Amino acid sequence: QVQLVESGGGLVQAGGSLRLSCVASGTISTNYAMGWYRQAPGKQRELVATISSDYTNYADSVKGRFAISRDNAKNTVYLQMNSLKPEDTAVYSCNYATLIPPRMYWGQGTQVTVSS
Repeated sequence: QVQLVESGGGLVQAGGSLRLSCVASGTISTNYAMGWYRQAPGKQRELVATISSDYTNYADSVKGRFAISRDNAKNTVYLQMNSLKPEDTAVYSCNYATLIPPRMYWGQGTQVTVSS
């Protein structure tokens, strides 16, 4: 089992920045990916960014504004969000996934609200 705890959400004005953190605890694999997804009211959950030991991936809507990073020693993934827009408003959830064995875990989510 893996537990994920997010922090760093909040209310910010358009153009501002926030940094999200997600700490993983429990039985952590040596080969895993972590990522951030978001879900706005009335919309489906969508990928924001993911990171593994050998790749990072971003949604087109956040490229150049958001940066994902991870600290393996702390089992923590970060999402630096700059130049925030009102359309970035959503609940942001952290994800942990392994291929072998196939496992996926989710955090409880943190609210990000960007005012215009």
